[in-house]
Amino acid sequence: MDSDVLETVMAFITKNKLLISSVVGSVFSFVLLRRHLAGGVCVSKKRLDGKTVIITGCNTGIGLETAKELSARGARVIMACRDLDRATKASEVVQKFSGNNDISIQSLDLASLDSVRKFAERINKNEEKIDILINNAGVMLCPKWQSEDGYEMQFAVNHLGHFLLTNLLLDKVKKSAPARIINVSSTAHYRGKINFDDINGDNNYSSMAAYSQSKLANVLFTKELDRRLQGTGVTTYTLHPGVINTELVRHVEAWISPLLFKVIFRPLQIFLKTPVQGAQTTLHCALDERLDNVSGKYFSDCVEKQPSKAALNVDDAKRLWELSEEMVAKARK
Repeated sequence: MDSDVLETVMAFITKNKLLISSVVGSVFSFVLLRRHLAGGVCVSKKRLDGKTVIITGCNTGIGLETAKELSARGARVIMACRDLDRATKASEVVQKFSGNNDISIQSLDLASLDSVRKFAERINKNEEKIDILINNAGVMLCPKWQSEDGYEMQFAVNHLGHFLLTNLLLDKVKKSAPARIINVSSTAHYRGKINFDDINGDNNYSSMAAYSQSKLANVLFTKELDRRLQGTGVTTYTLHPGVINTELVRHVEAWISPLLFKVIFRPLQIFLKTPVQGAQTTLHCALDERLDNVSGKYFSDCVEKQPSKAALNVDDAKRLWELSEEMVAKARK
């Protein structure tokens, strides 16, 4: 380097030590914070050759990353998706990543209990076993939409559709034991309350309250399912994947206003987990051998966490199960 240039650089550094130290410190702090927010990592090396896995909502986001990893470990992956065109493109991504062509694309719209029944009928007829069922699909902070059956959309998709799906596939899952059922929830369940007297929010709708209710329902469902499956060899898990930069946040802009979304939420997206990072806890629950005798628990960042007090209410878990049975039965009439 030319001596004059070197002298100029050294003079600048000497004069701006405080500024440079602040910049370096800020970058270092950002890297540490980003690494912390990335959460845990699934460390299991378990193979899934000969195993069959069903994943709902896996044409994008953490569902897609989960499908890629489990396919790479040798599993037959059934991609249960509403949009078959997108699912077909996603399956090509999975195959290219894993080198495994044993992938089935199946139509499943969780906002339609009739679609859930038709999907389960096909699976029960055509598949020999179900080793892992991952109830991953979800909708977040949408307006007050109704499902095909007339139920509040977030409760219908996030809980009710998966409730029916799991129950319709349960005999096949039990025959495949040891098997696992995984329900993707959220830390939003800590704010949740099951409004048994107004489950659809007809009297006072809040998209956040409805979302939190549906995520609490995931945890309560997992707990009650575990109770009912004692001694069958089927274990259940629920989890918070983290705050992830995926399509799931597409309704956030409408919820907080476009201006706040651009000013506040967009800049914060750099701190969100990537889909690969967000899939780690799902993979941990699906694969880790240390969980063979663990069931009904709630996980975050690949470790067991204490769920909310409301999520531990045994009576509410039973009541929710009974209400869900009534709702899916009513929809069939």
